[in-house]
Amino acid sequence: MSSVYCVIMAGGKGERFWPCSREDTPKQLLNIVGNEPMIEQTVLRLTPLIPFQNILIITNAKLVDKMQVLLPQLPPENIIGEPCGKDTAPCVALAAGIIKAKAENEDPVMILLPADHCIHNVAKLQNDLKLCCQTATENNALVTIGIPPNAPSPDYGYIESEEQLAPALFKVKRFIEKTTQEKAVKLLESGNFKWNSGMFIWKVSTVLTIMQQHAPDLAQLAEKISSSWKNGSFDTVLPVEYDQCRKISIDYAIMEKADNIIMREASFDWDDVGNWISLRHHIQTDEQQNVAIGKFESLDTENCIVYSSDPDHLLCAIDMKNAVIVHTPDATLICSDKSTAKLKDFLKKLKEEKDMQRYL
Repeated sequence: MSSVYCVIMAGGKGERFWPCSREDTPKQLLNIVGNEPMIEQTVLRLTPLIPFQNILIITNAKLVDKMQVLLPQLPPENIIGEPCGKDTAPCVALAAGIIKAKAENEDPVMILLPADHCIHNVAKLQNDLKLCCQTATENNALVTIGIPPNAPSPDYGYIESEEQLAPALFKVKRFIEKTTQEKAVKLLESGNFKWNSGMFIWKVSTVLTIMQQHAPDLAQLAEKISSSWKNGSFDTVLPVEYDQCRKISIDYAIMEKADNIIMREASFDWDDVGNWISLRHHIQTDEQQNVAIGKFESLDTENCIVYSSDPDHLLCAIDMKNAVIVHTPDATLICSDKSTAKLKDFLKKLKEEKDMQRYL
């Protein structure tokens, strides 16, 4: 699809996978699930639907060189480094501006994907993306993909649907941010809610029009980026404009305000691989329901997640239950499997201690 571009958002820190995920080698550069790093899996998942020259990576400026080495099939200029993290809305404006410049007189469709999801049924994913591109084009709509929940979860945002437009296609009523376990139970009981996958599909002209209505500063950012890409001043303009733009998510900036949003229910399998607990979905357990990557021996140990980055290092556990144990050459994490959500707070604590910052 020559008039379709895909933007992969790869600027996250992956803090919930510390100590394996660090600032210079975040989650998307690791092969936590699968044989290839997660960003590479995401790119390969698009083949042959999207030509390599139409795939853009938006990442941290410090990671551009590593991404270029890891993804030699992409043109080097298609891997763009943000000077600083400003959340997803400026990222979308940046990508939309570049695509507008690249496409010139075309009115291209833009697919927006996170870099760190696990999807096995690639054929179904690509078919859903094709259908979403068609919906976005025919309806001048903002299209998203909703994941049918298999259980109530506070780890995901939710999409409430209303009118059914066609099989597996619904008009979106509203987006709901991550909520409590109790509220998630009630949402699922209503039957009209899907998990928010963070995948979006729209024509560049459509999203820029919506931005002009609800977030004109972001529309202006996109126009400045587009002009600078065309006239060769992009490297100079980007840091200046990014320094001035506000930090805001695409959900808050436009998705919660726009009224022409359509959701396709995903037909493919999906996991966002959000934290160490996610390994339970992908790794075979032993008889005691332990998940282990690396050499592991145990006695009276149940329901633990064990990970070692060193294949020759033996990890042992005795009388442990419901624990997460992660070993790396310079740091080891041991916590309850109910405490992984506290990792971000723990890393803030490390950041405050000067002699601990080398472990971030």
